[in-house]
Amino acid sequence: MERAIILSELAASGADATPQRLTELATELDIPAADLFVVAGHPVPTELLPPERGARIMAQFAYRASYCDHSQLAALEAFVRSLPHVAASEPSVPPSWPGRRPAETTFAAVLGAMIRNRGFGVRELPFMGLSLSTLHRMVWRWDPSPHHRQQLSAIAGPLGWTLADLFAVADEPHSEELRPMVHCHHLGRVFAAAVPLTTTQLIKAADEADRLSVREDHGVWQPVSQGFAQECPDFR
Repeated sequence: MERAIILSELAASGADATPQRLTELATELDIPAADLFVVAGHPVPTELLPPERGARIMAQFAYRASYCDHSQLAALEAFVRSLPHVAASEPSVPPSWPGRRPAETTFAAVLGAMIRNRGFGVRELPFMGLSLSTLHRMVWRWDPSPHHRQQLSAIAGPLGWTLADLFAVADEPHSEELRPMVHCHHLGRVFAAAVPLTTTQLIKAADEADRLSVREDHGVWQPVSQGFAQECPDFR
């Protein structure tokens, strides 16, 4: 079955899907299992959520990773996946809701939970061409808007989702002409791979991102990465 249909059906009526089936689908579709639990309206198992980590460290990691081009992101993802999984010394604390207010519409809840699944708050996400007020509204109320295509094209990449997949979940029409705004899903793959990392490991991963990208500090004149979406091999 076409993946867009699978994702649309999960979003519309996934309550009957078993956890085992969701886990199997996640492997088949190469989508984080935690996200498919969210799409289907299921609670996310605690073991799929990140450990408690500082917001400043999360923001620094996201910022530094966003300066890597596609070959560097592949190397960074491999580095992140090579780090050992450290057993938590105490029960995990589920990440808090990423926005200012709880979600009031279904897809806003899905977006917010996907951000939370990676341990981010809205302020910890990398620059994606959207204002903080817009991001906060996206995880609060997803009302009809002519700006949805732009918003989805901006946030899909940092979540590690392709545009076609996220548009299917959002029940928005997708066009092959659409392109990611700033970051493509290759950046988000790194964030998804980093979910199990501890604070110490995140610091190591951020240092590795700097080593790979040879990032220059442009200070106040260029406080954010403009991304490498235009060079994404998926759109050549």
